[in-house]
Amino acid sequence: KLGLLRQRSQSTSGVKKSVISNQIFSYLVVIDFESTCWREKNNYGQEIIEFPAVLLNTSSGEVESEFHTYVQPQEHPVLSNFCTELTGITQVQVEAGIPLQICLSRFNRWVQNLQLEKGVMFPNKEQTCSAFPPSQKMCTFLTWSDWDLGVCLHYECKRKQLLKPDVLSSWIDLRSTYRLFYSRKPKGLNGALQDLGIQFSGREHSGLDDARNTARLAARMMRDGCVLKITRSLETVSGHLTTSLKKPDSSNSTRDS
Repeated sequence: KLGLLRQRSQSTSGVKKSVISNQIFSYLVVIDFESTCWREKNNYGQEIIEFPAVLLNTSSGEVESEFHTYVQPQEHPVLSNFCTELTGITQVQVEAGIPLQICLSRFNRWVQNLQLEKGVMFPNKEQTCSAFPPSQKMCTFLTWSDWDLGVCLHYECKRKQLLKPDVLSSWIDLRSTYRLFYSRKPKGLNGALQDLGIQFSGREHSGLDDARNTARLAARMMRDGCVLKITRSLETVSGHLTTSLKKPDSSNSTRDS
């Protein structure tokens, strides 16, 4: 169940609030994968080829840390022309990347460093937000849709029998949150930004640029009074996710709509 709260803005019209309050989470890790894709429909499993994550401070609305790497696809190691055109990711970049297993290990180390340096903590199914001491800063993951963590990473790890970090089992779906909060259906991430008068910065379908722009959108929504809460959990509704989260078309563009 989504816990969304619309609040009346205390600032005057046109004045941007510098501090965001009343959020459950002190930090959000925003993720936006890019994966192998093809113009024509097929039954190929998609593999992550770009793994970006940005750490958003929910009080300031600023990004404080970033993780980024290109990943080697191993099931279909040669990128399609369509994939390179869509994402801007080249064959040279993925060949210079690292296997997903090593990527997940490095990402886990980055998360552990955040826990040490910033005191962030991730809730699990045994813990509630109120169970943490005030010195610990609550953190969770945020994606534009359920595709990144509920479909792409989930099924690739299953196929390759890779151990996925436990913290990646729950997240906030910003797309569904946006639809409920503003009562309108955006046309992709860029459309959601445009609806709020924000210009997309960088290149669409660049994973890192998409993650940064998703963080900007989340910050704006919080300033507008949206309280962000976890919307999906593989731990509690894995059966539901397996049956309801269909793999997108081979172009993987359905996650952006």
